Amino acid sequence: MSETEGFEGQGFDALRDMAPERLAEAPVLREQRLDAQGRAYATGKRKNAIARVWVKPGKGAITINGRTSEVYFARPVLRMMINQPFRVSDREGQYDVYVTVTGSGLSGQAGAVRHGIAKALSDYEPSLRPIMKHNGFLTRDSRVVERKKYGKAKARRSFQFSKR
Repeated sequence: MSETEGFEGQGFDALRDMAPERLAEAPVLREQRLDAQGRAYATGKRKNAIARVWVKPGKGAITINGRTSEVYFARPVLRMMINQPFRVSDREGQYDVYVTVTGSGLSGQAGAVRHGIAKALSDYEPSLRPIMKHNGFLTRDSRVVERKKYGKAKARRSFQFSKR
């Protein structure tokens, strides 16, 4: 005998009353993921840069490779870029961030740090995930430099052609 037997012709109201205990508790989509020290960890990537990011509650200090963000990223545009996840989620000055980043140049490293901060924040506060996703901070920018081909000056540029 199946669960729906005896409910034919009674409509959706009868089906709704079948399992009220399953409807009572809303499923938790994501859980907070922390390490033993109470920090959230994430890896951010952009171009050839890889950033390992740890986020914990604090006063808003951002340390990158042992230096402050103002010293490491001297250009204001790069500092603005790494602060975007905090600004969008209204969490400026609430978290301390520790980052080790390698590879690529400063622009790629700033993108990797932003990606890592957004992922770590969404691990620390799962309710921030929709905001980060909507602004595109959780998506890894997969554009990398195209390799040089043989017979070409660069990846696509040809040598100058001359008939004589």
